[in-house]
Amino acid sequence: MNRILIFGNSGSGKSTLAQKLGQNLGIPILDLDTIAWEPDQIAVRRSHVDAAKDLLEFIQNNNNNWIIEGCYSSLIEIALEFATEIYFLNPGIDKCLQNNSNRHWEPHKFKSSEEQTKTFEFLQNWIQQYETRNDEFGYSSHRALWDKFKGKKHELTG
Repeated sequence: MNRILIFGNSGSGKSTLAQKLGQNLGIPILDLDTIAWEPDQIAVRRSHVDAAKDLLEFIQNNNNNWIIEGCYSSLIEIALEFATEIYFLNPGIDKCLQNNSNRHWEPHKFKSSEEQTKTFEFLQNWIQQYETRNDEFGYSSHRALWDKFKGKKHELTG
């Protein structure tokens, strides 16, 4: 039984870790970006109700083996009650910026690499605000999830 949550700042390595764990364990992965945003629209958020419904459907359809990764504390908190293990990726702002600079095209998020490139500067600035943001994407929100969870947990720094 592997029900794993991975969260942290953009560029922290969530997708990379999820892919490695998913391959090693042979279990499905849900990237929360795929349910949090309207399909084929950049930066248009879906309703929380619809995203939460899709999240719970993924959890139910994959029984006791799944990986969920993202930076959305409101969605992660829903999955937290089902999780057996969490990873808080907290490598520091500089590493996240570096990882974002080296990010490959994400076809599940963008129609083309050119479209993704247009969001680069915005995302770099957003990453830099991680420690001071007071929203569901910020450090304080992720730290609260970490503190709340009583099961097996890993904080990856550096």
